[in-house]
Amino acid sequence: MVMIRWMIPCMTLVCLLGVAGQAAAIDPPCDAYPQAKQARCVTIWKELNKEDGTAIAQFGLDQLKRREEGKINAQQHLAENMAYIKQSTEKRIARLKERMVKE
Repeated sequence: MVMIRWMIPCMTLVCLLGVAGQAAAIDPPCDAYPQAKQARCVTIWKELNKEDGTAIAQFGLDQLKRREEGKINAQQHLAENMAYIKQSTEKRIARLKERMVKE
């Protein structure tokens, strides 16, 4: 039981980091730009994901701590993670658009 208690938060952290990494690999925000600008968009998108990596990891660690302390349950943990991922991605997309305008 103790092992399972540790596995779920750790898997959540891995998923959070994986989402950021997958976003860099897939690059869906760059599909909206003309072919000539897509390579630069991909570069900027990867930079943004690297910039936010520390914050994403810290969020995951904070969630793990709150979960271990019994302050949130599994459903709350998942819901907060999904909300954080959505908000974080929206912010990165906004920053991407700002940087692409400058290009």
